[in-house]
Amino acid sequence: MNPAATPHQHNFDVLIIGSGLAGLTAALLLAPGRKVAVLTKRELSDGSSGWAQGGMAAVLAEGDSIDQHVSDTLIAGGGLCDLDATRAVVEGAPHAIAWLRQLGVAFTEDHDHPGELHLTREGGHSQRRIVHAADATGAAVQQTLIQRVKATPNITVFEHYMLVDAITDRHLKRSGIRCYGAYALDVKTGEVATFAAPQTILATGGAGKVYLYSTNPDTATGDGIAAAWRAGCRVGNMEFIQFHPTCLYHPDAKSFLITEAVRGEGGRLLLPASAGGTRFMPSHDPRAELAPRDVVARAIDFEMKKHGLDCVYLDISHQSPEFLKEHFPNILQRCLELGIDITKQPIPVVPAAHYTCGGVITDLAGRTDLGGLFAVGETACTGLHGANRLASNSLVECVVLARATAQAIAADEGALGKPTEMLALPAWDESRVTDADEAVVISHNWDELRRFMWNYVGIVRTTKRLERAAHRIALLQSEIQEFYSNFRVSRDLLELRNLVQVADLIVRSAHGRHESRGLHFSRDYPEMADQAVPTILTPALQKA
Repeated sequence: MNPAATPHQHNFDVLIIGSGLAGLTAALLLAPGRKVAVLTKRELSDGSSGWAQGGMAAVLAEGDSIDQHVSDTLIAGGGLCDLDATRAVVEGAPHAIAWLRQLGVAFTEDHDHPGELHLTREGGHSQRRIVHAADATGAAVQQTLIQRVKATPNITVFEHYMLVDAITDRHLKRSGIRCYGAYALDVKTGEVATFAAPQTILATGGAGKVYLYSTNPDTATGDGIAAAWRAGCRVGNMEFIQFHPTCLYHPDAKSFLITEAVRGEGGRLLLPASAGGTRFMPSHDPRAELAPRDVVARAIDFEMKKHGLDCVYLDISHQSPEFLKEHFPNILQRCLELGIDITKQPIPVVPAAHYTCGGVITDLAGRTDLGGLFAVGETACTGLHGANRLASNSLVECVVLARATAQAIAADEGALGKPTEMLALPAWDESRVTDADEAVVISHNWDELRRFMWNYVGIVRTTKRLERAAHRIALLQSEIQEFYSNFRVSRDLLELRNLVQVADLIVRSAHGRHESRGLHFSRDYPEMADQAVPTILTPALQKA
């Protein structure tokens, strides 16, 4: 699309795209004294943060230490975690929890020690350090922040607005590496609006919907990662897609996650009765069910393929009904709705794409390669997660890094001037496009992409599978670009465009890693290399 001049644009001091924990934290911290816009492509509560069941990891218990939390993170990360990023997040975690409690988040307290938080343990953690709100931590945190955002006059929320592209010097037909805001589609009207801001934060979450089976909401289509790449930002470690080992397997349950904490509280993984009904994790790893997620996911994948199974089972029925009602009320209720009584029966589970460990490369203040453009949360790649995310590190990263980003923006203010002094940005030009004639093209390509990504670029990979995926992606990119160039944009088209771009980045990154490390397991390269090296991709735009 070629821009055309316009006298009208939405002007703000800070533009935040995404309404999960990272985006809303940044909004609340930046709002005093600034005009802040929050764009969300559905409604405020529809991001991935609200789906997080487990909790937030922080060193709060006697006997635990910052060094132990750092060590657990580094071990889970397969040698690829950035030590400075890891220490920054771990050290900032207790303050993040305290800040959320001040806002009113009702974390679960310890019955035996009134006023103290109940701490649970999850796979990969050497201590109990998971702060939680029963088994719906993300929802509790998200609801509190949404209430605060709605009550803050300086924050304007634009629901049903979807990011189209970041506005850069390229749109102004001049050289430079700065972001000036973004184009966003008003999903309800079909119009593309221009948002101008000296500082733009991408907080659009991950890209789990690139796979057929995912624990993520429908909003997780890699929008910020794809837009940053198109704008000229580097991305890193995109091959490391975390597959959660235990997603509820039921035809009427869409993307319902069975939290890591179920295994942390003694849940055992079993084969179905038809395959012996035995516990299998001890034969795969000495840590059994408390092994890191990549180990557990591969073990389940192995057993399912070995025995030709549709699912395996997670049994927590040895715990009392009272215990399960207190600690896992939402899981208990949802399973009961589907005819599964977890106090008496095991839960059918399968692995599903869960978390994007890679993303837009940033420093520890959210800065990307473009001036005025930041990325936080799952959209960003700070180096914290390395080759595999340690359970419950992500929500706390959202708060810690959003705070650091807000502080950096405050320090950087004045570089471009107030919005009233900003350039008049070009409007979106759709003078040479028409309404789409065949929407079925979008839905067909979406389905094809997610299926071959699941089959070819899933938990276990081979070079041949990756090459097949790359071939299909190239054909889809050509089709989608032709569609994008000739027809008015829609949310479905934009999401498909972003998913295909993210799929390309995942496959390129996976194809270039000639080893097995963390979440990337290749049958052709089953051993881990001696040296841990991150995968960094640089767009042609930046190379030029």
